Amino acid sequence: MKKWLLVAAGVLASLALAQSITVWTALSGPNLTWLKSEAKSYQGATGVAVNVVSVPFADLQQKFILGAPTGKGPDLAVTIPQDQLGQMVAAGVLSPMTDYATPSYLSDLMPVARQAFTYAGKLYGLPLYVESVALIYNKKYIQTPPKNWNQFLEMAKKFTNGQTFGFLAPIDTQYYDYGFWKAFGGYIFKQGANGVVDTSTMGLGGQAGYQAGQFLKDLRYKWNLVPTGADYNVADSAFKDGALAMILNGPWGVGGYKKAGIDFGVAPFPTPPGAKQSWGPFVGVQGVIMSAYSQHKIEAVNFAKYLVGPPAQVAFSKAGGSIPASRSAQRQLKGNSVVRGFSQVVAMGTPMPNLPAMGKVWGPWGDAVSLILRSANSNVKQIIDTMNANLNKALSGK
Repeated sequence: MKKWLLVAAGVLASLALAQSITVWTALSGPNLTWLKSEAKSYQGATGVAVNVVSVPFADLQQKFILGAPTGKGPDLAVTIPQDQLGQMVAAGVLSPMTDYATPSYLSDLMPVARQAFTYAGKLYGLPLYVESVALIYNKKYIQTPPKNWNQFLEMAKKFTNGQTFGFLAPIDTQYYDYGFWKAFGGYIFKQGANGVVDTSTMGLGGQAGYQAGQFLKDLRYKWNLVPTGADYNVADSAFKDGALAMILNGPWGVGGYKKAGIDFGVAPFPTPPGAKQSWGPFVGVQGVIMSAYSQHKIEAVNFAKYLVGPPAQVAFSKAGGSIPASRSAQRQLKGNSVVRGFSQVVAMGTPMPNLPAMGKVWGPWGDAVSLILRSANSNVKQIIDTMNANLNKALSGK
């Protein structure tokens, strides 16, 4: 008994002496309210004060990189997207979370979320939520989502009638297009069995590129579904106005659809004609990272683990509509059709690469998509071959 009392007294003393930790965040609105509420609850339970500082998203990564080594950075950042990991790891400002993530926590995460925050074999953040695009359909027009391409095309053509649109999407945007490349066997970088990514191996060209590029072109010029000028804002507005049956969009759009009173559902996009495998989108994952220069790593990581636990993830989802990375949190929210639908789609996807080399991919890929969609007479094979040559040149540093 005396030994237990001594241990307890030691724990309480360490808590009492613990300095406050600082958290930088770009969260806003209900999500920021959630974070501040969790910080207050955590302080009440542990005695560790959490100082939440708002930082604009556009500034957070660079301020973290510059501030951490000087002692002016935070202990944690809540949250960052996984595609910012590579640059931050290369700068030496992140502390690996591998040693702090218990097997039970890892087993509860969606595999795609674990992969997204793994860099060079180490986990560099604790995933909080996931996102991707999916087929969102207006139940006024479509009660059951299409299960295959023929059903999709029939529905899309039926409601493209001069009064309404059947399907719209920003197909001139690579993030929205990746699922088509994946369906035809394309990929960004090759990942070996040991988890090491080979950035010299590019899979956007060749037959996969020809077929994906032709599919985009056919959406516009063969099936006449996505006209020139139908960008994100046009598609999003049409869905909110009730003039669009199906759209390719992510969780970030559903708040507006709810506010507009649209009764909608979420489903995977059907497999394109002639594809090798199912469509599967890019997956974005947002997580909590810890500074390598934190002087309070134990207190910081304990708060990070508190934030990404299933109860906090459920509360975060209810606050702002996010899709939890925790599978047990998803199960607790199974009555939420948006969480259920996007969870299914995210599981089919591929994490957007978190390597700095990805920065060399967007330009040539985007140029190719623009050229393909510019004209009904565009030479898809020639455009893809040029894109592939430019990508290989950029990635080889020549």
